[in-house]
Amino acid sequence: MKAERHILGISGGRDSAALAVHMRATRPELPIEYFFTDTGKELPEVYIFLDRLEGFLGKPIRRLNPDRDFDFWLAEYGNFLPSPRTRWCTRQLKLRPLEHWIRPDLEAGTIIHSYVAIRADEPTREGYQATHENMRVHLPLRDAGIDKAGVIDVLRQADVGEPGYYDWRSRSGCTFCFFQQKIEWVRLAERHPDAFAEAVRYEKTALKDGSPFTWSQGESLTELVQPERVEAIQADYARRLERLRARRPRNPLSARVPETDDDVYGVDEAEGGCVICHK
Repeated sequence: MKAERHILGISGGRDSAALAVHMRATRPELPIEYFFTDTGKELPEVYIFLDRLEGFLGKPIRRLNPDRDFDFWLAEYGNFLPSPRTRWCTRQLKLRPLEHWIRPDLEAGTIIHSYVAIRADEPTREGYQATHENMRVHLPLRDAGIDKAGVIDVLRQADVGEPGYYDWRSRSGCTFCFFQQKIEWVRLAERHPDAFAEAVRYEKTALKDGSPFTWSQGESLTELVQPERVEAIQADYARRLERLRARRPRNPLSARVPETDDDVYGVDEAEGGCVICHK
């Protein structure tokens, strides 16, 4: 019999948290190892939520820290910012620590079962792909027919709730994640001004060294938080939200999840953030 391990990555988002709760309820006999790849640039709300989730699970969520931090890799990439087309932050700060953690066992012949939080309403989305013959990837939420509304219901029934950042942001991930919508950059500046200021410093250094990208497409963060621009972004968000509500049929018996920023902006999660970062 080959040795086996069971691992489940927690991103700080609702889907992976719901998967952890679901697995504890349905497969309590499995010795699942929970892990979180910590870039050191996460939202404060993420750490608060991880502590709460640990309390429910009754076991620690292992923090996997990269051996080289964001500043090191930014210099390695010539001070070019990561972007949706060049996701070096995911590769170096999320995937690399995970692979370093499990590769010795994989090479030694251990079968590693990885449980990934892909929902039933994400039929085309791919999760973390097996990169070794001894890796087995499982999608329990999809197999159980659990969609976005079901994920929120799982967290509510377990009294775990959702991460606090969902009050103002649609995704987990780093404070300066480039998948943020412009309204979310505005809210980051309001709620976490120190983190926003750090993102501005990174961007200025990158632009000085010729980076083709800014954190937010088409404008710098310095431009984005000018009072007139903030007002325009907020007005645009309000218009989109109103149009969304006007299109949606009223059904008092519907259990549909309330509007979120990804609903308002039509974000296609299949083409959006990486599973490791955002789920």
